[in-house]
Amino acid sequence: MTPKPPGPDGGWGWVVAAAAFAVNGLSYGLLRSLGLALPDLAEHFDRSTQDTAWVSALALAVQQAASPVGSALSTRWGARPVVMVGGVLTSLGFVFSAFARSLLHLYLGLGVLAGSGWALVFAPALGTLSRYFSRRRVLAVGLALTGNGASSLLLAPTLQLLLDTFGWRGALLLLGAVTLHLAPCGALLRPLELPGDPPAPPRGPLAALGLDLFARRAFLVFALGTALVGGGYFVPYVHLAPHALDGGLGGYGAALVVTAAALGDAGARLLSGWLADRGWVPLSRLLAVFGALTGLGLLAVGLVPLVRSREGCGGPLLAAAGVYGLSAGSYAPLVFGVLPGLVGVGGVVQATGLVMMLMSLGGLLGPPLSGFLREETGDFTASFLTCGSFILSGSFIYMGLPGALPSCRPASRPATPPPERGELLPAPQVALLSPGGPQSTLDTAC
Repeated sequence: MTPKPPGPDGGWGWVVAAAAFAVNGLSYGLLRSLGLALPDLAEHFDRSTQDTAWVSALALAVQQAASPVGSALSTRWGARPVVMVGGVLTSLGFVFSAFARSLLHLYLGLGVLAGSGWALVFAPALGTLSRYFSRRRVLAVGLALTGNGASSLLLAPTLQLLLDTFGWRGALLLLGAVTLHLAPCGALLRPLELPGDPPAPPRGPLAALGLDLFARRAFLVFALGTALVGGGYFVPYVHLAPHALDGGLGGYGAALVVTAAALGDAGARLLSGWLADRGWVPLSRLLAVFGALTGLGLLAVGLVPLVRSREGCGGPLLAAAGVYGLSAGSYAPLVFGVLPGLVGVGGVVQATGLVMMLMSLGGLLGPPLSGFLREETGDFTASFLTCGSFILSGSFIYMGLPGALPSCRPASRPATPPPERGELLPAPQVALLSPGGPQSTLDTAC
């Protein structure tokens, strides 16, 4: 299909946003709910929590570590065929795992095969979406990322029902059919040419993977902070449901806790995207603030006392999970929304893949470390406290990004950047109404 120019800040981009919504739901949303199956796997194979945690950890790590490969293939061949092939690989991974005879088979099926499929779908879909938008970019990204929460809201109780009805083998087989829908989502990713795009695909492995982006100081600071945040961000994806089960909640009570986090997550992603696109606060400052709130929310999940009753839903844990979902959901669209300002729209697909790889470094460490601390201490309190500290450390590093800290100089209203550039601009002018009338003063607070 011949590439067409974008419509008024979107056009076909809204269809791409819907496809990215489904891609996110069938990748991260499914990973978040998959923790409900870990106790059944541990019981069936007679293995520890730490051993079964590697199933989700490997899938997450492979999906993120191999994301630069998905970005490079997308840059060379286009997002459409790459995402469609990734959907088929993901489905095959779940089908293969349904017939597993050992944890090694699950490591290979869910961890390597499904993880590789997810690596080919997420970065190309989200990178393509960013190219269709300028003024509403963060809102569009936030809309796509609500697929995570919406999918968790639906899949958490559904997966528990499938586990109770068909067992873990039948549940994985049915999930293989569901994830095959990633293929038609890829077919909706129409290619788009923008001014400033390179005339030819990058040559050489380093250029194809976008590793030259690390030569930029702002992206290097962002990369270090994101890697630390990844050490704790994905622990609730794996261990929030087992944490609720340890507290005495039943399977459906644990699913309700996951649903509460998913609801907060989905709503906050839209609100955060809308707020970021207003331009009232620099994106880098919002990133640091919401990252810190996510770390504090994870600390609250670990410290909250649980209602040890199978009849109750664990009110304190339910509330803490909702607060964590709100903060984590506010953080998510900003991570990808800030990328065009760091590298330009032309490099956003490669940068998205690198971000996923960076988060995989922490994602590979976090869930197994959480499982190890649970085995040593008997509960997940130390796990969530440690991983929350990782997120707080990464948020502190974000303060080194341009615009993350208030400036003592009077702010001036920047011009709207052309969509092919998208540099990080100074903080916009903020008008403060005085009590005596409509006169305004510039915000010069340090």
